[in-house]
Amino acid sequence: MLCSKCQEKIRKGLVNNLYIKTAQLLLKVEDQFPLLQRAKLVNVFEAGGYLVLIVGQGDRAKFLSYGGKLSKLIKEELNKQHILILEEGVNDRKFIEDLFSNQQILTINIIWLPDGSTETRVVLRGKGKELSKKRIKALSDAAKKIRNMNLRVEYVRPRPNF
Repeated sequence: MLCSKCQEKIRKGLVNNLYIKTAQLLLKVEDQFPLLQRAKLVNVFEAGGYLVLIVGQGDRAKFLSYGGKLSKLIKEELNKQHILILEEGVNDRKFIEDLFSNQQILTINIIWLPDGSTETRVVLRGKGKELSKKRIKALSDAAKKIRNMNLRVEYVRPRPNF
């Protein structure tokens, strides 16, 4: 049963059922994960096969600080394969660093296209733990949905030292 304010937010489309389920789950487990008591859940949606949690600025570390236990619990309870936790209100560079958090970013460039649009080129170091094309597409879809950012992701392999 939701309060009238929450029902009004759902009616206006400010939050969705996935947000409500996630918020209820987090409330249920906040005794196990006390840092959640001071964390803010801004939005929840699916993009590119990821369950995307947008949290308050500075709260990403609170969600990740339990050695992956909280992320694993959320994935299991909500029956999702991948979870992505991103902060609201950060600059584009921090957003991209969080998006590709398990990859080494070499450079980020803005490419201005003839039609006046832009693409953000992200160059990652390739050394064995490269993301699949499907995951890169999923992360690019998430960036498009969250920030209206078009990503072009490339890998550069390090040269062997002779």
